[in-house]
Amino acid sequence: MTLTGKSFIGSSRASDNATPFTVSHAANGETLEPTFHSASSDELQKTVALAAAAFPTFSNTSPAERANFLRTIAEKIDALGSEITPRMMAETGLPEARCNGERGRTVGQLRMFADLIEEGSWVDARIETAQPDREPLPKPDLRSMRRPLGPVAVFCASNFPLAFSVAGGDTASALAAACPVIVRAHSAHAGTAEIVATAIASAVAECKMPEGTFSMVFDAGIELGTALVTHPEIKAVGFTGSRAGGRALMDAAAARPEPIPVFAEMSSVNPIFILPGALAERGEAIANGLVGSVTMGAGQFCTCPGLVFTGASTDFENGLKNGFSEAAPATMLHAGILKNYTNGLSSLKGQANVSAIGEVPSTESQAGPAVLKASASDFIANPALSEEIFGPSSLIIECQSGQDMIAAAQSLEGQLTATVHATDEELPKAGALLRILEQKAGRLIINSFPTGVEVNSSMVHGGPYPATSDGASTSVGTGAILRYTRPVSYQGFPDSLLPDELKAANPLGINRSEKA
Repeated sequence: MTLTGKSFIGSSRASDNATPFTVSHAANGETLEPTFHSASSDELQKTVALAAAAFPTFSNTSPAERANFLRTIAEKIDALGSEITPRMMAETGLPEARCNGERGRTVGQLRMFADLIEEGSWVDARIETAQPDREPLPKPDLRSMRRPLGPVAVFCASNFPLAFSVAGGDTASALAAACPVIVRAHSAHAGTAEIVATAIASAVAECKMPEGTFSMVFDAGIELGTALVTHPEIKAVGFTGSRAGGRALMDAAAARPEPIPVFAEMSSVNPIFILPGALAERGEAIANGLVGSVTMGAGQFCTCPGLVFTGASTDFENGLKNGFSEAAPATMLHAGILKNYTNGLSSLKGQANVSAIGEVPSTESQAGPAVLKASASDFIANPALSEEIFGPSSLIIECQSGQDMIAAAQSLEGQLTATVHATDEELPKAGALLRILEQKAGRLIINSFPTGVEVNSSMVHGGPYPATSDGASTSVGTGAILRYTRPVSYQGFPDSLLPDELKAANPLGINRSEKA
């Protein structure tokens, strides 16, 4: 495929007259072809107008039609695998196996949502039939279900160029919910984005979906993103990135005459708590597992464990020292992430009473893993010690007692995950800690590590602020579809005007809550 570097404006391609930018090879910094061009302000306006015009038709497609559309996108992405993988490797520095695995996750999500919308129970259909003779007042016929919000703006993540990008979870769940999508591509992997957008655009045409069901814009700066969020026809936003970026979008959306929801995944340090029995019984094994979890993918997973709370143990500390000191430096996704990592690590090492356990120096192009240590009292007193450092590092917080752990847990911000390592004897006594962590995180883990997010109906990839902007939602798993819908109640409607999900004969055969 020959890349053009032009945005997708519905079924058309943008001009190349607006701001140009280039993409660099992640490993060697060389400029990759072609030159990309931001969409113009007029082109952005056209994408939103097309999405708004598409919504009445797309929102009334049948579940079978949308399921076929999602499966067609998946098939076309799979067919382009030989082009996606080498471009993704060049733009991100990720190995071939990771690129192929992430493509598998991406198409798997699309097929998962196709199955979900065909099954149909996600619409939460509720039926209360009329009782006209009820005393003292008649009961009306009331039926409710979830309906799509409208056009959705999706911001691609830097750390998952496929699974949280153009055809990733935000796009898949929004399209499944019957919301047109406008994607703002990430400028660091624009070539990968263009290839995937080509697959979606082709599926739109093949499945005869209305023009405007999908668009993708390139943006060299932040202007188009802000314009998208503040446009009155955009009804929701999906974002994965920094706290500063997510907060800016939240504030812009809240300041609109009609505020809209922003589903932003922002920052998490994914604390791990190691109880004394587990530390004594298998401290070395836990240390080895921690090294692998922190250094996996150069620490560029949003579930990387950045904080570990545990008691003093020479064996555990030696295991960490050896493991981190022997870990190889790794190429990060782009130069900006590497700079932020080295700056964050330098700032952490400069904090009072923080000492290094094991470290490999970073180079001009690669991040060196590091593990540091501080006391629980210093952690609680110094908020800087709880800040996320996106990359392969972790801070060990040495606790003198169980009360230290409890106090540290209470001081935490919202997290995507929280993990407890304990023996079978300790777990029944860990109720107080687990109750605190349940209020702090979206996913609780026992005797494992948080990296690795299973994509299924039970996964919660979300958490209280600032892990996400909306702790009641998830960005992974079938529950993600609920973000882009709202409940609508129909009172006194004749059967012929009701959606199929609510008709008396239940033509779709879905599970419903029905009461006379």
